[in-house]
Amino acid sequence: MKKRKLFASGIISLAALLLLPMYATDEVTHCAFAQETCLNKIFNDDDTVIVDTVDVDTMTIGIQQNDSTDEASDDGDDIDDDEDLPWPENVRHRIEKIFDNTTIFNTSMVGMKIYDLTADSTIYERNASQLMRPASTLKMMVAVTAIDRLGAGYELKTRMAYTGRTDSLTLRGNLYVKGGFDPTIGSDDIAEFADSVKALGIDTIDGNIYLDLTMKDKDRLGEGWCWDDDNPVLSPLLAGRKEEFGERLQRKLRQNGITVTGTCSNGSMPSGAHTLYIKRTPLLEVMRRQLKRSDNLYSEAIFYQLAAEVAGRNTASARHGRQAVNAIISKVGRRPSAYYIADGSGLSLYNYVSPELEVDFLRYAYRHPEIYDNMLPCLPIAGVDGTLSKRMRKGAAHENVKAKTGTVTGVSSLAGYLTTANGHRICFSIINMGIRHSSSGRNFQDKVCQALCK
Repeated sequence: MKKRKLFASGIISLAALLLLPMYATDEVTHCAFAQETCLNKIFNDDDTVIVDTVDVDTMTIGIQQNDSTDEASDDGDDIDDDEDLPWPENVRHRIEKIFDNTTIFNTSMVGMKIYDLTADSTIYERNASQLMRPASTLKMMVAVTAIDRLGAGYELKTRMAYTGRTDSLTLRGNLYVKGGFDPTIGSDDIAEFADSVKALGIDTIDGNIYLDLTMKDKDRLGEGWCWDDDNPVLSPLLAGRKEEFGERLQRKLRQNGITVTGTCSNGSMPSGAHTLYIKRTPLLEVMRRQLKRSDNLYSEAIFYQLAAEVAGRNTASARHGRQAVNAIISKVGRRPSAYYIADGSGLSLYNYVSPELEVDFLRYAYRHPEIYDNMLPCLPIAGVDGTLSKRMRKGAAHENVKAKTGTVTGVSSLAGYLTTANGHRICFSIINMGIRHSSSGRNFQDKVCQALCK
C-alpha cells in the first residue's frame, strides 16, 4: 500500500514539473506584451524628445508593471529601506538592487560616482574613472570654472561707440559695435542701441557702421559638432540668437529717422572711439538659463568669456576656453591631458571626461561658497523646474535633487547635489553610454537618486 502511495505521489510531482515551464513561458510572454504597450506615449522636455520612462530595456521580465508614467516609475517604492543596515551600507545595498533589477547594462554601460560631502568619503563608484562623453553635464563644469575665474559679479558687455564729430544734425564719422558674445540681445536691446545714437541729436550718419567681431575667432561651429544638430551660431555679436545685429540696427535707426549714408560691414573699433552705450548682462543671469534650460548658446557664451579672459589681447578660441577648464582640472589634482574639453556646451563628439572628474568639480564648488552659493540656485530642481521638471515628481528625491542633466544620442547623464534622510550632503555623477533610448538612462538615474534620498 505504501509503495502505491509513493508511486502515485511521484507521478503527481513529475506532472507538476512538466507543466511548470509551460506556465512560466506563458507568464513571460504576457509580461513582455504588457511592457510593449508602455511605449506609446511620447512627450517633450527641454533636453530632448524622449519616450516614457518605463522602457522594455529598463525592467527585467517578471516584474509587475505599473502605469506608464514617470510618477509611477520614479518614486523609489521598489527600493527596500534596508533599515537593519548602517549608513552608508544601506545605500550601497539599494543601488546594487537597482542593478539587479535592470537589463539595460546587457547592451550599455554606466559610469558613476557618489560622494558624501558631509563625511568627506566616497559612498559608491562604478567605472568612475572611465572616459565618457558628458553631454550637457559639461555645462556644470563650465559654470564652476566661470565663477571661479571670472567671479559671480562678472558682466558680459557689448559696446557701441563712434568716431568723428557731430556737425549740426550730422555725425561725420563712423559707428562701431564691439561684440562681447552676449546671447541675450533682443529687440529691446537693439532699440536701446538705436536710441543712444538718436540721443546725439542727429538725423544723419555720414559714414559707415562697423561690427567688431574680434573677440573670438571666425569659427561659427564647435569642434566635433554634428552637421545635422540644432547648433547655435558662435558669433560674438548676435541679435535674437542670429547673426543679424547690423541689419536690425540699421532698420531701427531708419525707424528713428536716422539715415546712414555708408554701408554696414565688419571692422575693428579704434581705441579712441567715443562710447555711446554699453549693454551689460550679469553672468549669473546667463548662467541661470545655461543650467536650468540647458541652453547651448548661453553655455558657449560663458565658455568664450573664459576664452577671452585667457587670450587677453589675442583673439579667443576654443583652445583658450579649454585652458581655463583645464586650470580647474589641475586644481582638483587631475591631469588635464587625461581628458578633452572640445566645446562649452557638451554637443561635441570629442568631449571626454569621467564621472570622478565631474564629482571633483562638484566638490570644488562645494568647498568654495562663492561658487556653490551662486551655482546651486541655477541648477534644475527635481520635479519643479528646468530640465528636471518632469522627473522625480514624487518620492524622497522630489524638490531635493538639484542637478544638471545631459542628453545626446547614445548618452544620458546627471550630475549634481542632494541631501540624504540623515542630513548628509551628497554630490554625484552618473553617465549612461550606449543606450538606445535616453529614457532608459533617466529612469536608472532617477532610481539611484531615490535610493540616495530615502
